[in-house]
Amino acid sequence: MTQVQFKGTAVAITTPFINSQVDYETFEKHINFLIENDIQAIFVNGTTGEGSTLKEEEKLKLVEIAVRVSDSRVPIIVGTGTNDTQASLEHSVKVKALGADGIMLITPYYNKTNQRGLIEHFTTIANAVELPVVLYNVPARTNMTIEPETVEVLAQNPYIYALKDATHDLDYTRKVKSRVPSDFMIYSGNDDIIVPFYEAGGDGVISVIANAIPKEFQAVYTSFQTDATLAAQQFNTIVPLLQALEVDINPMPIKALISHIGFANGELRLPLVPLLDKEQQQINMIYDQFKSQVI
Repeated sequence: MTQVQFKGTAVAITTPFINSQVDYETFEKHINFLIENDIQAIFVNGTTGEGSTLKEEEKLKLVEIAVRVSDSRVPIIVGTGTNDTQASLEHSVKVKALGADGIMLITPYYNKTNQRGLIEHFTTIANAVELPVVLYNVPARTNMTIEPETVEVLAQNPYIYALKDATHDLDYTRKVKSRVPSDFMIYSGNDDIIVPFYEAGGDGVISVIANAIPKEFQAVYTSFQTDATLAAQQFNTIVPLLQALEVDINPMPIKALISHIGFANGELRLPLVPLLDKEQQQINMIYDQFKSQVI
C-alpha cells in the first residue's frame, strides 16, 4: 500500500468495454499511460468509470488490476460509496483486501439524509474499514451537499483525510478550507476552474480530461506553485478542449476522446450512449489541434 495523500492531478479513470464486456487489457494499458505521464493518483469505479453499471465482480477485478499495474507508483483510490451504508461498508472491505490505498464515498442519493445522517454514514464506514477516505460532494448528481460545518466535524476522524469538491462553488471551497486542518486535502471535481480553485487553497483535482492529457493538466498545477501567470496561460490552451467535452453528459464525451487516442472504442453502458458522429469529429479535431501546439 502506497501513501494515499497526493497533490496535483489525479484521474477519474474510464472503464473500457468491448461488446458489453469490460476490456481489462485496454484498462491496464491506460493505467500505464497515465502513470508514465505524471498522473498523481488514480480513482477507479467512480462516475467517469461508469461504476453504477458495473457488476461487483467487474469492480473488484478492475481494482485488482489497478493495484497490480500501479505497483505502488501512485495511490489507487476506489469509489465504493452508495446510498446504502452497509453495502458501501462491505464493498469497501473487499477493495481493502485487494490492496486499495483509499476509498471515495459519495453522499447518499435518492434516499438522501440530513447532515447528522451524513456524519453517521461516513463515520460508520470509515471506522469499520480503517482505510483513508475521500468524501465526495457532487450535489448536481445527488441533490445532497456536505455542509462546511459537517466537513469540519468529519475532518476530525483519523481516516477521513480529503474532500472531492464538485460543487463548482469557490465560496464553498473557501469556507471548507477555513474550517479544516491544514493537512486535510481539498480536491476539485471540476476541471474548468482549477486555477481559481488552486488560488482558493485547493490541493489538486480529480480530473476527467486527465484521462487524455495527464501530463498537460499536471503541468498547470506544477507551474502554479511558482508562477500563477504561467499556469493560467497553460490552462487557457486547454480551455477549447474542455469546452468541447461539454457537448454532452460525462463520461460520454471523454469516452469519445480517449477512443480517438486508443484507450476505448466509444462503447458505454446504457443508459449512456455514444456521441453523434459530428460531435466525435469535433472533439477529435480540437484535441489534434491542441496536441499540435504542445511543445
